[in-house]
Amino acid sequence: MVFMQTVPKSMRLHLGIFGRTNVGKSTFLNFLVDQDVAIASSQPGTTTDVVEKSMELLPLGPVVLHDTAGLDDESALGHLRTEKTRAVFARVDLLILLIQPNQWGEIEEFIYQTALGKKKPLLVVSSHYDISPLSPQFRAEMATRRLHLLTCNALDRGGRDAFLTEFTATIATNNLLPITEPKLLGDLLGQFSRVVMIVPIDLQAPKHRLILPQVQAIRDALDHGAMITVVKEDRYADCLQEFSRLPDLVVCDSQVVDLMVAQTPEELACTTFSILFSRLKGDMAQMLAGAEAIDQLIDGDKVLIAEACTHHATEDDIGRVKIPRWLRKYSGKKVEIDVFSGRDFPENLEDYKLIIHCGSCMLNRQETLSRLEKAGELGIPITNYGMAISLMKGVLPRVTAPFSELVTINSHKRM
Repeated sequence: MVFMQTVPKSMRLHLGIFGRTNVGKSTFLNFLVDQDVAIASSQPGTTTDVVEKSMELLPLGPVVLHDTAGLDDESALGHLRTEKTRAVFARVDLLILLIQPNQWGEIEEFIYQTALGKKKPLLVVSSHYDISPLSPQFRAEMATRRLHLLTCNALDRGGRDAFLTEFTATIATNNLLPITEPKLLGDLLGQFSRVVMIVPIDLQAPKHRLILPQVQAIRDALDHGAMITVVKEDRYADCLQEFSRLPDLVVCDSQVVDLMVAQTPEELACTTFSILFSRLKGDMAQMLAGAEAIDQLIDGDKVLIAEACTHHATEDDIGRVKIPRWLRKYSGKKVEIDVFSGRDFPENLEDYKLIIHCGSCMLNRQETLSRLEKAGELGIPITNYGMAISLMKGVLPRVTAPFSELVTINSHKRM
């Protein structure tokens, strides 16, 4: 249980609870987790912001439940609350639409159409079944929409276990959630593989610990039976000399990718943590194409550097300082660079000719994919830190070579 409680939010399944105001969303959340984690009241508009709760929900595993404000909130701050609710659509793997018995109106139809448009599964729950049973006509209407419909009395904690059994069984047996997890690095390894991971310890390294992508890569390698050697960049060359045979894979922090490639024999596969995350969290091919768009920048173009987390920036911060410096030097162009951090994407995306995104270690896959989709709809190339840095260091073909799903790319050389 301790392990499950420490699973990062970005790697959990995200389930969103949606519906109109005062339909009982917060009560339903409390019912699911068997705790009073959200304020529940008969007063409409009680939920003023998204409430998140992590839990272990067997057989699904670790999940995050999102309790949202009603989409029909007409209070003074209603538009702000509904904007927060709409943003959750991009994050969740499954939408749970809470309704009152036999009630289907504009709000329910909007959520249903949103789920269809975003190609996300939708589960309908009637939370006051004890007050008013569902009519045969309503059940038939849900069936024509191919919607799965459950009923419960969220005020009766005694019926929780029976409902959870039906709830999770409905999700699992109807394939309402992904059955396969995205790949990190395990598929690049054979049995008894050896992996070297190069981890710089600089001003940006967190005190007494490693950053999340490094930890997840180590765990994934262990799960696939690999032997792992972790070294700082200044010991990498010595490390290779210690092996009686070359390792099977080398993974490094993107900031030392040029050093790693220079010291790595041609026959040894190598890549970066950030490039691994480009397929774990997003679309690797799209981000590769986005990196190649760096060569098309011209004077006056605007570039967005997007960080999904907020952190205390150091004097040589990767997103705010290093990448802008490398970008201007590599391109030779006078480009404008904006840095945007946090969970929300800026509204003026169309102003940018290129987006360079972080590795998304703090975002789940759904939210990252929604950002890629939004950029794609606007025709804006998008890449991530690892892809961009590798291109600007002249080593992108080498560090993307291990991924057979990518189209072979031409070497990027400065004339």
